Amino acid sequence: MTEVIGIDHVQVAAPPGCEEAARAFYGGLLGLTEVAKPAALAGRGGCWFACGAQQLHVGVSQPFAPATKAHPALRLRDPASLDALVARLTAAGCATRPDVPLPGIARAFADDPFGNRIELVAPA
Repeated sequence: MTEVIGIDHVQVAAPPGCEEAARAFYGGLLGLTEVAKPAALAGRGGCWFACGAQQLHVGVSQPFAPATKAHPALRLRDPASLDALVARLTAAGCATRPDVPLPGIARAFADDPFGNRIELVAPA
């Protein structure tokens, strides 16, 4: 039996023509670095971002429906970083909302430009 050793990437869906908004949100607001898609996949649209040792892929889906429950959770360094990011997202017009903290974890949610739910967590 093969053992799973970790997560390589997560993907969120977006509508056709999403690239500019994805770059503004994931690259500009969240500060993730875009990585080049392999040439064999570049024609499908979307874009990929480094997220620590993993990646977050924004893939084109037609028809498109946002994920309002399923979500990636992005880890921040500390509560001050979480608060600063939530403030930056809110100032940019993104929907954000706090959530019940879990033991040792501060949490909030944000919606990407396509309505996908993104969780933001930091050690409390």
